[in-house]
Amino acid sequence: MSEDGKQLVLSARAELITVLDPYYRGIDADVSLPHWITVRPLASTSPGGPHIADLAGGRGSLIFTFTRRHADPQITVTDTFWA
Repeated sequence: MSEDGKQLVLSARAELITVLDPYYRGIDADVSLPHWITVRPLASTSPGGPHIADLAGGRGSLIFTFTRRHADPQITVTDTFWA
């Protein structure tokens, strides 16, 4: 992966871990994210499961899961793609 892609993935992960609702429920749930990230469930039948974050207008993506912890929430990236 290019250095630009790596930096964008790391930036996206940092944004995802600090968002108020990591499950992105509702119509404008990802409004607090930067304009270059859009998030949706990987499968519509599992809204609490893995999600996909499209980066830079579809130039890249990452699949992640969110583990709710009281003191330290965790985003686990399971797959990345950069074109």
